[in-house]
Amino acid sequence: MDFDVVIVGAGPAGLSAAARLMQQANEADQELTVCVVEKGSEVGAHILSGAVFEPRALAELFPDWADRGAPLNTPATRDEVYLLKDAEKGQKLPNALVPPSMHNTGGDITRYVISAGNLSRWLAEQAEALGVEIFPGFAAQETIIEDGVVKGILIGDMGVGADGQPKDSYMPGMELRAKYTLFAEGSRGHLGKRLIERFKLDDGKDPQHYGIGLKELWDIPAEQHEPGLVLHGSGWPLDKGTHGGWFLYHAEDQQVVVGLIMDLSYQNPWLSPFDEFQRMKHHPVLKQHLGNGKRVAYGARAITKGGLNCLPKMTFPGGLLIGCDAGTLNFSKIKGLHTAMKSGLVAAESVFETLQEGDEGGKELTAFTEKWEASWAYAELKESASFGPAIHKYGTVAGGAYNFANQLLGGKLPNLHDTTPDHATLKPAKECKKIDYPKPDGKLSFDKLSSVFLSNTNHEEDQPCHLKLTDPDVPIRDNLPEFDEPAQRYCPAAVYEVVKGDDGKPQFQINFQNCVHCKTCDIKDPAQNITWVAPEGGGGPNYPNM
Repeated sequence: MDFDVVIVGAGPAGLSAAARLMQQANEADQELTVCVVEKGSEVGAHILSGAVFEPRALAELFPDWADRGAPLNTPATRDEVYLLKDAEKGQKLPNALVPPSMHNTGGDITRYVISAGNLSRWLAEQAEALGVEIFPGFAAQETIIEDGVVKGILIGDMGVGADGQPKDSYMPGMELRAKYTLFAEGSRGHLGKRLIERFKLDDGKDPQHYGIGLKELWDIPAEQHEPGLVLHGSGWPLDKGTHGGWFLYHAEDQQVVVGLIMDLSYQNPWLSPFDEFQRMKHHPVLKQHLGNGKRVAYGARAITKGGLNCLPKMTFPGGLLIGCDAGTLNFSKIKGLHTAMKSGLVAAESVFETLQEGDEGGKELTAFTEKWEASWAYAELKESASFGPAIHKYGTVAGGAYNFANQLLGGKLPNLHDTTPDHATLKPAKECKKIDYPKPDGKLSFDKLSSVFLSNTNHEEDQPCHLKLTDPDVPIRDNLPEFDEPAQRYCPAAVYEVVKGDDGKPQFQINFQNCVHCKTCDIKDPAQNITWVAPEGGGGPNYPNM
């Protein structure tokens, strides 16, 4: 099938690009074919974010978003920031000591506690009304590259058995060809990763850095609910060498979202991000909001957080990387939806401009780079370029102080860099303290399998495993003696286990059916031996209101 533009990923970046493309075409009375493919079973099924949303890019795309019924119903009304000192004590920080980028109330822009999944569902409705074709349940498996030019994508085959042979339900994949292809897969997109390598888009850049975000949705009693209350914090339970922070937002409909974002640059292989999150909820500062409530959803997702120093070149012949596939998140704000959307808008304007000139596709869109670097989103990233490196270098508190001072001084302090990839930071297990996590109580804390159940994750079991090992011997031969095979712990969905085989020897087991598509394994495996590829379309989590 041939299109003018194919977009991979129906998240905020991809859908914003699609809608803006059709807006321009309709205004110019010009025929344009735009297709969006989405690996989730429906738009929004794989979308996971905090989220406190800044609607700046949304207002550029749809100035009348409120009249159109955009799901922005809960303005942020009150900010609280805490430093948790231990399992019982926490100190509320005065606003004067909170970096300006962390403030969510006051100022000229009203921010909203939202579901990013529901925002994506609404954006899809707007895009389809403009004439965009959206195909959920179809996973882009390969990029079509001919003579060094991206020509589109190949949709993965459906109905292939675990043995690699077609089943009765077999349906061959389809080529979707385009003059230009936009990749908006989200953090650590598997096609984006290959494009960065193929076209050397990260030459001269710092290695990209990531976090893992874990999130739960809770129903709470009305008397505990304060719509628009926004809490952030850091400190316990993470040690001084492990960086991250938590969030707790009061959303609409008597619901609270709570989560932990942890840098994947951590050093202790005994650490489990999932278990850190579970014990964190027992702290009195968080417990007062969750007690008497009921957990109704769970999910996890990698976060591309390196910022400007790690942002790859976003153009290549025939296409663009946008949103979190490139790494446009502003981590100093803990926000990426608005910048992802802006990258989509700039992409759409650049593509349409060249198509209007009669272009048949395949060019490198250098005009995009000029427009992007002149945008407010790029300016945000430039202002906060040192945010992540400062925390990695000095720690959460001292790094936060550096960033606070840098913001007050208008970015005049030296630009810091972190050139160690996240997978290379683990220390040998014998050099680190083993962590004994408390058993979950089933009220505030839970185990992995019951959590995966709440993510509504489902994969067709009789299909090839989508978690590929370059060398199947590495987990037991190398990772187990050196790091006690950390995949057992960094995976938030119990996908990886070390079990005893029939011969009594340890074996590496992959429960791919549990995979919530977070991509942490692809990032954190110390041997870089695990490659995440898209499973059969429609598989994975089905997040409600996340």
